[in-house]
Amino acid sequence: MYNIISNIKKNSAMLIFISLLMLMFRSPVINAGTIANDVFEASLQSLNVKSLSKKREAIKKFSALDDDRVLPVLTALSTASLYYKKSDKTIVYAQKKDDLYDIVNVVSGESYGQVAKRTIKKIRINNRIRRVLRAAIAGLSLGSKDADVRVSALNEIIKEIDDDSYALLLSRQKVETDSAALDLIKTGLSIYALDNGEKTERLTAIKYMADSLNPEVRKKLALLLVKENNTYLEEDAAIRAAAKKAIKNIENNVELFGLVETTFFGLSLGSVLVLSAIGLAITFGVMGVINMAHGELMMIGAYTTYVVQMLMPNHIDMSLFVAVPAAFVVAGLFGIAIERGVIRFLYGRPLETLLATFGISLILQQLVRSVFSPLNRSVETPSWMSGSLEINSVLSLTYNRLYIIVFALIVFAVLLMILKRTSLGLQVRAVSQNRPMAKAMGIRTEWVDSLTFGLGSGIAGVAGVALSQLTNVGPNLGQTYIIDSFMVVVFGGVGNLWGTLVAGLSLGVANKILEPWSGAVLAKILVLVFIILFIQKKPRGLFPQKGRSAEN
Repeated sequence: MYNIISNIKKNSAMLIFISLLMLMFRSPVINAGTIANDVFEASLQSLNVKSLSKKREAIKKFSALDDDRVLPVLTALSTASLYYKKSDKTIVYAQKKDDLYDIVNVVSGESYGQVAKRTIKKIRINNRIRRVLRAAIAGLSLGSKDADVRVSALNEIIKEIDDDSYALLLSRQKVETDSAALDLIKTGLSIYALDNGEKTERLTAIKYMADSLNPEVRKKLALLLVKENNTYLEEDAAIRAAAKKAIKNIENNVELFGLVETTFFGLSLGSVLVLSAIGLAITFGVMGVINMAHGELMMIGAYTTYVVQMLMPNHIDMSLFVAVPAAFVVAGLFGIAIERGVIRFLYGRPLETLLATFGISLILQQLVRSVFSPLNRSVETPSWMSGSLEINSVLSLTYNRLYIIVFALIVFAVLLMILKRTSLGLQVRAVSQNRPMAKAMGIRTEWVDSLTFGLGSGIAGVAGVALSQLTNVGPNLGQTYIIDSFMVVVFGGVGNLWGTLVAGLSLGVANKILEPWSGAVLAKILVLVFIILFIQKKPRGLFPQKGRSAEN
């Protein structure tokens, strides 16, 4: 009996000892989590004070907390989505839905469902507090792994730099690896030095800022040259001179990048002209047919893109890969039908082919109006063609135009390969250079004519796919480009693909360079006058076609 009681006492003592050890190791964890939550809740409540100065200090202290909930709270406060319940002062996120508000407890994440507006009240802020919030949110965002998020945060910080943000930039400079973010950090440090440094530091800052294209830099430098009551705000003449020189350098860089952007837009327009004219160059060069329905074949290609997207609405990103071959086939079949049904009876009579194809163009337009209605149709741009490639703050290249330039070059290369490396291409070149001799050598010129017209029409359909990504699709789409296409063909040299490429890109760039100071209409007139004068000197264009038929 004594042994049993002794064992119980020993075991009880051991159990008590083990329990004490568990409490010793477990209690700090529980207490630490509880304390952290209490600190967060207390700091959160401090945001709901009436004094604006106290609220600014509360925001600074709150943003210093090591808690994942801090950034969403500050973001909600800056976007007027942070409220408190009038009944118990609980701070909540609120989202308006019809006449009610969906509210969620900030601390626990518990949803309270929908409530009436009278039961909650917004935590008010003013513009000064918004600036503090922007800086705090930006500071927290600097820790993001996403470089774009850090760059966006730095852009907010440099709008208004104080001692705290200056210290933040200094610390971030030591660990930042992204070149764009580093450049923004140096820009921010230079702005701070310009406002607070000694003369030498200010001059050094201005020298660095002279190569920056950031809008905040230009604002800061411009302020140094502002006059009030005939007196400069910046008293130091050396600082003003350096600022003036830096602004001039920045303006030169902006003009240079503006010219690059204009050239890019010109090349994209030129690529469209190349796509629209390259098929016309083949049919006009080989067959001598003035095809006024060429623009409507482009329109058919654009409508084919629209139909493809209607058939696969859940796969828009892949739709263009289906639309390109589909547009080529559909427009090509239309072209072959036009050649077999009308054009083959009018060879050697160019004016009659002009009138006939003009009539066909009207028929095709009316056909589209009957099937799709006269209203314009919008073709959705795939996600991989949306947005732009930002080179710097004053130059960005839109992806849709960039892809169209690449696409035009690919189409040109494929067509060149067909004409140079295939039997069809050899026969097309033979017919274009000397039709009677080609026929005497056994080439079926009628068959070549039909396939050539189908090939040129198919390429026109492909051009319509590209156009659908730049503008709305409508019955009059082709009329916009038919005259320009003929200008490109005549300027480059009838039937010469390289001439069409050079002429299309050249005219596109010339149009865009002339437009800023002459206007779009006058720019086209000037280009037309130039082509007329050029043709007077070189009637056969930039790259004249060779061969006996060409000489005639």
